[in-house]
Amino acid sequence: MIRAVAAVLRDDTGRVLLVKRGNEPDRGAWSLPGGRIEADELPIDAVVREMREETGLTVDVDGLLGQVERPHPDGGRYVIDDFAVSNPRGALMAADDATDAQWFAADALRSLRVTPELLEHLSQWGYLPEVSADA
Repeated sequence: MIRAVAAVLRDDTGRVLLVKRGNEPDRGAWSLPGGRIEADELPIDAVVREMREETGLTVDVDGLLGQVERPHPDGGRYVIDDFAVSNPRGALMAADDATDAQWFAADALRSLRVTPELLEHLSQWGYLPEVSADA
């Protein structure tokens, strides 16, 4: 089991911040900013660090939305704690293992190549109420 975190951030217009993955799994797909929790690091600290590393933004953590499990390419499983974050500060820029970072409106998400089950989880947590699980 590999512990990881991801951040769900919306702007004032309801757009969601996504990053384009530069590494496997799912290289080239759009996903939530996030990554592995370092040894002796709290998940809340990890999500703040990962947001800063991948997007250049510092954020406040509002709370845990849920947990997602994904297969690891070499076997095993990622267990990802997804956190709601807010109050972004800084200049948005893709960095670390993200090749791009952009804001997307809910209707634009349907046309993107996103990581598996991303739209369903965002919809389930109330971040994309107009996107159905069949989208």
